[in-house]
Amino acid sequence: MSSIKTRLREWMNSYYKPAVENMPERKPVFKTGSGKEVEPLYVANEDRDYTENIGFPGIYPFTRGIRASSYRSRLWTMRQYAGFGSAEETNKRFRYLLGSGTTGLSVAFDLPTQIGYDSDHPLADGEVGRVGVPVSSLGDMEILFEDLDLEKISTSMTINATAAILLAFYISLAENLNADLKKLSGTVQNDILKEYIARGTYIFPPEPSMRLVTDIFKYCQKHLPRWNTISISGYHIREAGSTAAQEVAFTFANALAYIDAALRENLNIDEFAGRLSFFFNAHNDFFEEIAKFRAARRIWAKIMKERFHAKDPASMQLRFHTQTGGSTLTAQQPYNNIVRVTVQSMAAILGGTQSLHTCSFDEALALPTEEAVRIALRTQQILAEESGIAETIDPAAGSFYLEYLTDSIEKDVWQYINKIDTIGGSIGAIRRGYFREEIARSAYDYQKKVEAGEAVVVGLNKYQSGPEQAPGILRIDEKMIRRQKSRLARLKRTRDGKAVAESLGKLSAAARSKENLIPYIINCAKCYATLGEISDVLRGIFGIYRGD
Repeated sequence: MSSIKTRLREWMNSYYKPAVENMPERKPVFKTGSGKEVEPLYVANEDRDYTENIGFPGIYPFTRGIRASSYRSRLWTMRQYAGFGSAEETNKRFRYLLGSGTTGLSVAFDLPTQIGYDSDHPLADGEVGRVGVPVSSLGDMEILFEDLDLEKISTSMTINATAAILLAFYISLAENLNADLKKLSGTVQNDILKEYIARGTYIFPPEPSMRLVTDIFKYCQKHLPRWNTISISGYHIREAGSTAAQEVAFTFANALAYIDAALRENLNIDEFAGRLSFFFNAHNDFFEEIAKFRAARRIWAKIMKERFHAKDPASMQLRFHTQTGGSTLTAQQPYNNIVRVTVQSMAAILGGTQSLHTCSFDEALALPTEEAVRIALRTQQILAEESGIAETIDPAAGSFYLEYLTDSIEKDVWQYINKIDTIGGSIGAIRRGYFREEIARSAYDYQKKVEAGEAVVVGLNKYQSGPEQAPGILRIDEKMIRRQKSRLARLKRTRDGKAVAESLGKLSAAARSKENLIPYIINCAKCYATLGEISDVLRGIFGIYRGD
């Protein structure tokens, strides 16, 4: 018997069987459409360098996945990004999604909320409720999650500069509802560094922003043990035009900066690393995207083991959410986007994602309609229940092409990481404009290929058709915006003004010290201080980052 077969038997006994005992498989027997039984795992017929670089699921370096039983025991979390108009309308969309079979909520906030302005601020005019839900106070959060059991849902909040404030609103809501904080599950994105690189919704300079990030780490470690304290995002880096290797490398460079900051605060690597999560993009190059996810797992395991000397295997496991590529969607022939999203979703699943959001086909035109959202969710459900790709673990492994791509991406990522290390890490690279220059170069090269017809975009630069009838699009009712502003004005009139002022004063004093700010922000939230008021206090002390 070859050594690889011996290793397979050892893995089955030591890892796979205990994993299934802990979490039973979804079916008694897995079979193909023609009735052939599907084994849990397939391996090479010869050793090659299999056990060192590819290995087995649930074992370092986790190339084949972080869970020994993968989707055979539990499918990925099916999330749909939602938020628009008002808290009331978004609550209705949440209910619709949960009723349609989504297994986790993902909240989109409008631009004023993202950059610390209330809905009644002059700079918010024209932006309230447009690209997400406006949340100016705990009162809005109460409406947003009305009649939803916070202990039973997983909530992801895509928020960065004001992440501490939105998390404080959520915690305050949970406490007011007598929910057990130790049972709350979800993620706050809290990835401010990528805002300086690719997105731009920052408020404060990098140093105080990093303080808020680590304050969340410390607070949640003690009070919200099931909460993912950061979702380090490559998604927006890819949307800005990076390559697959740049997406992984720049994301990991940011992750290294967050870990270094946490270690400077005397946090133990094995006490917080297991709650770090990542957020990646899935684009159209099917095999490259699968390889990207597999390479990323292997690189992260090596970073945590060799650079940070983590001992707990959970610290070495790359846990990530994936969203299909919004920038790949076209306004021309929008129904083509359903096919693009399907291809991208399959790449994410074959790459081993733990959570997936599928873009809606109409997102190049407007916020998605209920019909478009339903099709996007059904895409995941069909792949999960009908395609067979979740029946065995890491079914794409062993392909000569795929393993070549995995090794190639790993090599490129290490080169970038080493380069960034030499110029002062992520923050040094941000201040030098290194990330923006690299991404701009990649985006420009791709755009030239599209314009030259070298990169085909079906319906855009090839296979164009005549005039098309556009699908119905979602339009924001101005009544929602007026109601939001009216509710905020009423809140400011009726709340305890003295309590608000005192809570903001205590926050100001704490911000001038080295205390953890999260308890003070929660206190402000419970007094119904607004997001803008809390942000203004911090702006006054930390300053505003103007970028370059």
